[in-house]
Amino acid sequence: MPGPTRIRNPFTYGDLASDESFTDRGDELAQLKADVRNGQNVAVIAPRRYGKSSLVKAALSDLIGEGFLVVEVDLMTTPTKERLAAKLAKSIHDDVATAVFRAKERLRIFSSLRIVPSMTVDTHGVMSFGFSAARAEADVDATIERLLELPAEIAADKGRRLVVSFDEFQEITAIDPRLPALMRAVFQQQRDVAHVYAGSKRDMMRRLFSDEHEPFYRSAKTMEIGAIPVPLFADFVKAQFDRTDRGVSDEAVDRLLAVTGGHPYATQELAYALWEEIPEGFSGSVGDLDEALRAVLRAEHARFTLNWESATRPQKLLLQALAREPGRPFSNAYRLRHDLPPTSGVQRALRPLLDGELVRKEEDGDYDLAEPFLREWILAYAI
Repeated sequence: MPGPTRIRNPFTYGDLASDESFTDRGDELAQLKADVRNGQNVAVIAPRRYGKSSLVKAALSDLIGEGFLVVEVDLMTTPTKERLAAKLAKSIHDDVATAVFRAKERLRIFSSLRIVPSMTVDTHGVMSFGFSAARAEADVDATIERLLELPAEIAADKGRRLVVSFDEFQEITAIDPRLPALMRAVFQQQRDVAHVYAGSKRDMMRRLFSDEHEPFYRSAKTMEIGAIPVPLFADFVKAQFDRTDRGVSDEAVDRLLAVTGGHPYATQELAYALWEEIPEGFSGSVGDLDEALRAVLRAEHARFTLNWESATRPQKLLLQALAREPGRPFSNAYRLRHDLPPTSGVQRALRPLLDGELVRKEEDGDYDLAEPFLREWILAYAI
């Protein structure tokens, strides 16, 4: 006889959250979908692990259900223009052409490209596209331009609505600084197409859309995503436990959110670990939460140790200071409290930590560690 089916942990981290695991972003989700329906371009900005990609994915999934065609490209996976062209071609084939053309017609749409891609099919029937890096740069640019034009033309011809979505959009300048101008020239002709630009590097994204010298200046509505309010996250955590055979005390939930501060990824990860600590039929306590936190820190130990060992002495001092007290490390009072170097030394230490996304600057001008568990790890192991 098979044994009883084990109830699945209701919390998810690492992968994109969806369905019951998608935490309360109801207002943002509704607004993003409304903007796209109206053909409004949107720049979605949030630090890494704040649920930006999950939010966009949830919106696109709902819009596909409403009949939208969707082109999606993650620019973190396209370090060259040839890779960008290949990703665009694959998304156009899989998500646009497959929805509106019969099988024999799908590949004909690429006949108008300056460079015709190589096309291969694996044993599972999945189509892949490739573009040779040996071709002249002007040919590659013309191919990308045509790929950016194609979805809107197909959608208009078939009477379908279209959204084009880029994840980690700030990486576009690293691929080629001239690409934003090329893309903007194409997109400003697509009046009936909504474009979603999601990015995790706030300063770079703001510059791309707010600097009057940038091609995308004022071309998109900005939607900035922050931590989820603690009361909403508390309700979510309790509801997730209630769906299973385990409970959780209010004190444990309060302690959990005191650690994570509503950071979406960290809250899901710690709640996952807490659920695993609790036996079937029991309710989690603050003691269980402390055990769960220790388990998370053990899991993150190798990553944080690598970050710590690669830091310079001034950077370690700054990380220790911010773990104890988020604030303004350039001020004399803060530097004296935490035995930091002079202002010039703090500036030199801070820049790589910001670039490496270990530290972030808050809206009020304070600096803080970017990840809640980095703070807990430093307090536990590095002070």
